[in-house]
Amino acid sequence: MKILSPTQHGYLDYLTVAIFLLAPSLIGLSGMAGTIAYLLAGIHLAMTLITDFPLGVVKKLPFPIHGWVERIVGPVLVLLPFALGFEGAALGFYIVIGIIIILVGLLTDYQRTQ
Repeated sequence: MKILSPTQHGYLDYLTVAIFLLAPSLIGLSGMAGTIAYLLAGIHLAMTLITDFPLGVVKKLPFPIHGWVERIVGPVLVLLPFALGFEGAALGFYIVIGIIIILVGLLTDYQRTQ
């Protein structure tokens, strides 16, 4: 069931950038966990800005490719805290944000243009 339009997905992408930027301060991600959150904010913002969908700016990356990137990133984020030995808030954050990205990917219609 693909209930999210490209525009709705775009808003969620910008929200995801904000979550990655704010997580280190709000939930106390420090060290590598915090650094990765900031890096992911930048990468996610760049990818959103270059995606060819209503909220993209440069519109070079096809929206279906954007979807495939997120289909890879979601599961990687779920596994990341285990691979890097994160505990506490960092463990929970990366598992939850990974699951959310997976769910958004499953609910988005990457073939629509509007």
